[in-house]
Amino acid sequence: MRSERDEQFHRFVVSRRSGLVRTATLLTAGDAHLAEDLVQSVLTKLYVAWPAFQRADNPDGYLRRVMVNALTDERRRWWRRREEAMADVPDLPAAEPVRTGELADGLRAALRQLPPRMRAALVFRYVYDLDVADTADALGCSEGTVKSQTARALERLRVVIGQNPSFAHR
Repeated sequence: MRSERDEQFHRFVVSRRSGLVRTATLLTAGDAHLAEDLVQSVLTKLYVAWPAFQRADNPDGYLRRVMVNALTDERRRWWRRREEAMADVPDLPAAEPVRTGELADGLRAALRQLPPRMRAALVFRYVYDLDVADTADALGCSEGTVKSQTARALERLRVVIGQNPSFAHR
């Protein structure tokens, strides 16, 4: 038999998990496996802090903050620094022209080159259309830091995209 707390948490997970996975996928630049790990970590942390989450003035902000902190923790793990995710085993380099679906892959690859906090700043500002103050709250930094991180991230993306010939045709 579940407690009332367990029931509340279960309803929360059922209603919000897909959105959490979508956000985690963006924050991890399309790494679906890392996104799933991140969501599980967030849900574990949230379950432990469930009473505090329920008392929060801004539950969505609280959730974004937990997600960014979990991503930062995940990136610090020693075995993650040595791991390189690949969709296919690279037997030979591909010399085929870029296909339509590869544009998204190229953008994800460009996003992967950004540090996690810069990527998070872009995701919160431009994908979720949060204002500077809400993004600063999610990242646990000042509004000036959000502005500078966003500007630097956009500049880095412009450089990476400019160096990638697959974006030149678009």
